[in-house]
Amino acid sequence: MTESPDRPADAADGLAGTTAGAPTRAPASLSFDDAYAELQRAVEALEAGGQPLEEAIALHERAAALLARCDQLLGEAELRVRQLIRTPSGGLDAVDVRPDQAAEADPPGGG
Repeated sequence: MTESPDRPADAADGLAGTTAGAPTRAPASLSFDDAYAELQRAVEALEAGGQPLEEAIALHERAAALLARCDQLLGEAELRVRQLIRTPSGGLDAVDVRPDQAAEADPPGGG
């Protein structure tokens, strides 16, 4: 990307949903990699500055939604890897679970 004399190179030029009329995919529909890549572009654009106030606010709101999506997906991945449960003897044991099973996971022995 090249800089013009009127406007510095803008990291938001390729950012989905930051230009008028551009289709924006809902953060909830994005994979972790897509949401993280878009979040990085939004942060770069905000750090570069130069946007009109309304565009900067829209970028900030989009970045916050993307951050929430990344956090959600990381939390779900962590749950899939392991969940600690209390054993009947009072100790902790790690079990593999999926997010949809997390609320149903009971300690061994039904307790």
